[in-house]
Amino acid sequence: MSAPALPLERQAPEYLVLGEIVAPFGIRGEVKVLLDTDFPELVLEAAYLYVGDPPLRYEVEWARPHKKLVRLKLLGCDDRNSAENLRGQLLQVAMAEAPVPEQDEYYYHELIGLQVWTEQDEYLGEVEEVWPTGSNQVLLVKGRQGELLLPAIDSVVREVDLAQGRILVHLLEGLR
Repeated sequence: MSAPALPLERQAPEYLVLGEIVAPFGIRGEVKVLLDTDFPELVLEAAYLYVGDPPLRYEVEWARPHKKLVRLKLLGCDDRNSAENLRGQLLQVAMAEAPVPEQDEYYYHELIGLQVWTEQDEYLGEVEEVWPTGSNQVLLVKGRQGELLLPAIDSVVREVDLAQGRILVHLLEGLR
């Protein structure tokens, strides 16, 4: 079975999402951030971050861990109303400042759009989404036969080839 042609060049996003501002904290413009990153230091040590869409640059006054969240104070956000206006906004860093993933590690945006093939050379579809779970990520693959959920674990994902735009998988029993 043949797969659709891949675009010649996939565009990386300009910004990497680190988390979401979920609520104000107190009355002095602080916000609580729910992180969605393996690199919390990108928030905790940042001089500036980007908020919203389109992203606006904010200087970081300070950031510190707070329970399972991060408390963050942005320059110019000085009262509860200003902090409330940021609720629900994405917190981002420029991709140029993001760490380069280690070998066999990938950013979600790098996987989306890749073609998924079995070891038997069967085309399953393309990665539409990557879902984080408690123990591993799950790839949502959409193809001619519908949707398929594949755990991103070594026994299933055998190879990721970004240059060829492919993921090679071993389908364990019950994954179809």
